[in-house]
Amino acid sequence: MNVVTRPRGWGSFRLWLVALVAVVGFAVLSAPPASNAASRVAHLETLVKCPSCQDLSVAQSTASSALAVRHQIATLVARGQSDSQILTTIEAAYGPSILLSPSTTGLGVVLWLLPSAVFVGLFVTVAVLRRRR
Repeated sequence: MNVVTRPRGWGSFRLWLVALVAVVGFAVLSAPPASNAASRVAHLETLVKCPSCQDLSVAQSTASSALAVRHQIATLVARGQSDSQILTTIEAAYGPSILLSPSTTGLGVVLWLLPSAVFVGLFVTVAVLRRRR
């Protein structure tokens, strides 16, 4: 009887592969649609922190400073600026802490990639240690 043997750790690899596909799928499905101005404004409002609140987006806050930022976002969208231009304008006016997530340029790239690099490094380390046993 021929028995097909799989390499050791195959089940673990499949589990990680399924997890990776799920994360990528979630990221793609949760990306905002680039349809109309109202959805763009709503999405941008969730990315900008209220200047006078603790850890609330301008979409969640009713403070006067949040209302001012909302109005600024709507005005910039109406002028035809891109999302990155709008976020850059608001960041220039209020400082880098106004954004709820780090930028995707310069040091922000490191902040986005560092957790992934650590995760991959740990995965490789565990795989190497298991192989040595």
